Amino acid sequence: MIADTSAWIELLRTSGSPAHLRLQRALHDAETCWVPEVVYREVLQGARSVQHFIEMQKLLDTLPAYVSADPLQLARSASLLYARCRWQGLKPLNSNDCLVAACAIEADEPLLARDSDFEKIARIEPQLKLIL
Repeated sequence: MIADTSAWIELLRTSGSPAHLRLQRALHDAETCWVPEVVYREVLQGARSVQHFIEMQKLLDTLPAYVSADPLQLARSASLLYARCRWQGLKPLNSNDCLVAACAIEADEPLLARDSDFEKIARIEPQLKLIL
């Protein structure tokens, strides 16, 4: 599975949402949870303090990084997803969401998210498998 930044935010806030509980269960059960660079960066950028940054970095560093075998192809795929949504009048609010979705599609992993942009993307690209 790949967990989007929105799922990590739910976990950090201990929101009790389905995304929070699913990610918490995955971490507890040592389920493979890939972390794309963009998610790693976004989660750390949201740290509340130096100590929180260090804690989050330690946690994220225990998980496998998702690294594309062909970063330029991944960038093209993300750009095409964004364009296809825009062409259908479903412009995602954040181009990073298209990059995360492209990672999940490329890795053939389901995506855990609490962000309506992914539902828009999945309407355009049925290869995107969403959790929740």
